[in-house]
Amino acid sequence: MHSFPSAFITPKARRSDPTPRRSRRRMATYLCLLLFLFLAASDAAGNLEALLKLKAALLLPGSPALADWNVNAAADHYCSFSGVTCDGDSHVVALNVSFVQLNGTLAPEIGLLRHLVNLTITSAGVRGPLPRELATLPSLCLLNVSNNNFSGRFPAVARGGFPQLEVIDAYNNNFSGPLPVGLAAAPRLRYLHLGGNYFSGAIPEAYADIENLEYLGLNGNTLSGRVPASLSRLSKLKYLYIGYYNMFDGGIPPEFGRLSSLIRLDMGGCNLSGSIPPTLGQLTQLDTLFLQINNLSGPIPPELGKLGQLKSLDLSINELTGEIPQSFAELNELKLLNLFRNQLRGAIPPFIAELPNLEVLLLWDNNFTMQLPESLGRNGRLLKLDIASNRVTGTIPKDLCLSGRLELLVMMENSLFGPIPEELGSCKSLIRVRLGKNFLNGTIPAGLFNLPSNDILELNDNFLSGDLPPVISGDNLGTLILSNNMITGSIPPAIGGLLALQNLALDTNRLSGVIPPEIGKIKQLSKLNLSGNYLSGNIPPHLTECTRLAAIDLSRNNLTGVIPEKIAALQVLNTLNLSRNWISGGIPSEMQRMRSLTTLDLSYNLLSGRIPSQGQFLVFNESSFMGNLGLCGPLFHPCEAAGIVEGVSGSGGGPQRRWDAKRALPWVVLAAAVGPLAVIVAKGWKRWRDERRGRSKGWRMTAFQRLGFTKEDVMECLKDDNVIGKGGAGIVYRGSMASGAEVAIKRLVGRGVGAENDRGFKAEVTTLGRIRHRNIVRLLGFMSNRETNLLLYEYMPNGSLGEMLHGSKGAHLGWGTRWRIAAEAARGLCYLHHDCKPLILHRDVKSNNILLDSNFEAHVADFGLAKFLHDPGVSECMSSIAGSYGYIAPEYAYTLRVDAKSDVYSFGVVLLELITGRRPVGGFGDGVDIVRWVHKTISEVAGGSDSTVVLSIVDRRLSSSPLDLITNLFKVAMLCVEEESQVRPSMREVVHMLSNPKSSPPKLLSL
Repeated sequence: MHSFPSAFITPKARRSDPTPRRSRRRMATYLCLLLFLFLAASDAAGNLEALLKLKAALLLPGSPALADWNVNAAADHYCSFSGVTCDGDSHVVALNVSFVQLNGTLAPEIGLLRHLVNLTITSAGVRGPLPRELATLPSLCLLNVSNNNFSGRFPAVARGGFPQLEVIDAYNNNFSGPLPVGLAAAPRLRYLHLGGNYFSGAIPEAYADIENLEYLGLNGNTLSGRVPASLSRLSKLKYLYIGYYNMFDGGIPPEFGRLSSLIRLDMGGCNLSGSIPPTLGQLTQLDTLFLQINNLSGPIPPELGKLGQLKSLDLSINELTGEIPQSFAELNELKLLNLFRNQLRGAIPPFIAELPNLEVLLLWDNNFTMQLPESLGRNGRLLKLDIASNRVTGTIPKDLCLSGRLELLVMMENSLFGPIPEELGSCKSLIRVRLGKNFLNGTIPAGLFNLPSNDILELNDNFLSGDLPPVISGDNLGTLILSNNMITGSIPPAIGGLLALQNLALDTNRLSGVIPPEIGKIKQLSKLNLSGNYLSGNIPPHLTECTRLAAIDLSRNNLTGVIPEKIAALQVLNTLNLSRNWISGGIPSEMQRMRSLTTLDLSYNLLSGRIPSQGQFLVFNESSFMGNLGLCGPLFHPCEAAGIVEGVSGSGGGPQRRWDAKRALPWVVLAAAVGPLAVIVAKGWKRWRDERRGRSKGWRMTAFQRLGFTKEDVMECLKDDNVIGKGGAGIVYRGSMASGAEVAIKRLVGRGVGAENDRGFKAEVTTLGRIRHRNIVRLLGFMSNRETNLLLYEYMPNGSLGEMLHGSKGAHLGWGTRWRIAAEAARGLCYLHHDCKPLILHRDVKSNNILLDSNFEAHVADFGLAKFLHDPGVSECMSSIAGSYGYIAPEYAYTLRVDAKSDVYSFGVVLLELITGRRPVGGFGDGVDIVRWVHKTISEVAGGSDSTVVLSIVDRRLSSSPLDLITNLFKVAMLCVEEESQVRPSMREVVHMLSNPKSSPPKLLSL
């Protein structure tokens, strides 16, 4: 039976009830139960409502993510939503939504999840500010919003905020402003990572009061000021990262020696100066010390030898002097020792070879002398050894590959002598061997030509002799350079088995015999240099099967026969040198169609007949043909032939006959009769086309964020009066919406999204739709129908850098502004190359694709030619050349192979535009672009200083001050436009150099 409340019992019954107190207790129990059920239901409804509001803000319209977060879910069904975890009382305690493209914002309703302990939203493209309501969550212990696009200031934290918070990871976002000081009041904070953002200003002294802090990551921002010595009070700190892109004043605080718990100290690339404090030797728990890419000077403190747990030491790219301290012999745990690009001297100490765990030893570009330790490599651990550009002498130790693990062996530009150890020929793990520019002699170990993983073998500029081995293999060998030795015998046919070979240089040796036709099997070959030998016979026709050849040099041999007619099939050939041979016959007229041929030398042969006078032959001068007495043409004595107009050649290089008016008359009459009919047909076709376009409405709009306008508003803006730019890809309109929004509308040439061949549209939308970066133009959305594609961008009031720089307002761009534009554009490209997944190659970097907003901040634009690079270590081959003339990297133009360094070259051209004020092509003479002009100009400044060199090419519209800034910008540009792609810096290195103008790239005349 049910019991009832006492209010409904009669007085008589109440007097006769023997247990009134028991009834009242039951009543209270029921009331508590009802209250509990009401509160539980209310809490459940609140959790569900909060989650649904979070979803609405996190997702853009039409996104398929979080599909199971359903509004029709049961009251407590939200606990089974993807990424949601509840406790036993159905309270949401964890929210983990990662590696899903959300692209929306994090709503303030996150503050309604009062029991939330773990909030993890990583790699999801979430943007906008971080809600300040997070700081009020009483149970929040872990906050991970890394690898997103959050922006603005980090929310202020009042005293008492984040009472339970232990972990904050906001790495790789777009936060700006000063570092949040209020976080110092979070009493339980152990892990704080704010790196990879745009925080500025000084590191707050208050951070020294976070007494439980074990991890502090502030790397990759734009911080300044001095590194606070007070951080040494963080007695529990184990990991400290404050380098990369930060620009600190002064040096390393000696007080850091008190950080007794420190395991890892990374202060690389942050403009540190002064000496390395000896007190760092007190960090007995330290396993990693990274101080590379700074301006540190003085000797290496011997106290660092006390770091008994040290495994990785990188002091590279500084201005350190002196010798390697003897105390380093105690570093028995050391695996990596990087000291390259300093001013260190003396011998490489014998104890280096005795370090039992040493795997990586990089000492290049110093002043080391004497011999290498004979026992180097006997520890059985060596992986990488690079001592290039020193003055090391003696022989190469034979046990370098005793471990069977050696991958990198670089010893070029030293004074090593003696034979190459035979043992290296058995080192199957090698992937790069560079021993050029020494005094090595003897025969080359045959095994070096058969290493399965090796991709570079450089033995040039030595005294090596003997024959090449008959067996040559290697699936990965891309570069084989044996130039300037004393190698004899013939070129073995087995060389045709090097299917991955791109660069073959056997020049200036004593090779004889014929050029083996098997070379034609090397389909990837782009450079072939066999000059300066005793080769004989004909030029093998099979050579023309190497369709990627960009440069051929067969000069200074004893070759005979004729020039193969099929040589015209080499459509990317840039350089052809057949001079000083015994080649006869004529110059094939088909060579006129070789549009990429810019350098030709056929001098001092036995050639005869007419010199072709069309195509590229219009720009070659007589030096290309001199020494051939049988040749004739405009550059030499005239060729006489009956009925031939001198100097006029057809497409095949042959003569053209005079105009025959009688034969042409019927065609003139026919054209006059058919002309009016063609006009009528054309007008009818245009009317049909216009009517068809009028019927083709069906527009679809896709937005990548909330828009304040409709597709009808966009269509109203497609008027000729609104055109602000035209290019090969389409027309750009300025759209002024009723809401006040300014939009750039790009109408692409194509047939709509249904067209399979509209690659530019698909590439640009796919790329930009997932990118959010401050220095990359923001794609708001796109529209499409069956015929037309429209891209909707944020509007950039100041147009493109190219238009501004080369227009009448170019003089208003001062040096400070130009430097800032360069740094901002570099950051955008750096994001594409290093932080996107997958990595992205732009492939059309140029000044017209760098847009300027109202504050002249740079934004990289136009991704119509973008290419995903799934393997960052491998170049990819294109079916055709894409890009803009004057900006295309040599290896891309000649081999169709593209990688991130191709974008770097194009960016270097943009830097040269900023410095010189000149366009990349035009005004330099036939076949000369800005890179060649700069090289030629600075080469004429014989023995000049860096300042003299820069003044010879600087933009005359501006003053030459500040000269130091201009000089550093020019040095970065020249590094970017290096001929060899592997020598160019990465975009990450370019950003560092542009963020650190005090660093010193090489002297200009040495570049």
